[in-house]
Amino acid sequence: MISATMNEKHDSHNCCEDELAHSFFGAVTVGERGQIVIPAEARNELGLRAGDKMLVLRHPLHKGLMIFKFDSVREFIDEFANYLKNVEGAASQEDEG
Repeated sequence: MISATMNEKHDSHNCCEDELAHSFFGAVTVGERGQIVIPAEARNELGLRAGDKMLVLRHPLHKGLMIFKFDSVREFIDEFANYLKNVEGAASQEDEG
């Protein structure tokens, strides 16, 4: 059992490394007006187009920024709200039962 657990941890660690490597698009430089250029590979993969609205957030734990496509955040919030409704409904059924 211990070796299986160690292998699972090792596999999940490799998975995270693979995901991080796949998520890295390069380094950018902040220009004089505070602008950055999102690498073409990132724009293509994420479907970013000129005129897309983006949300820029400070990372909650580290000195850094997180940038999200506005429509993607809206979609996530809608999905999460539906998930909460389902959880809430299941919890109220348990309370009644």
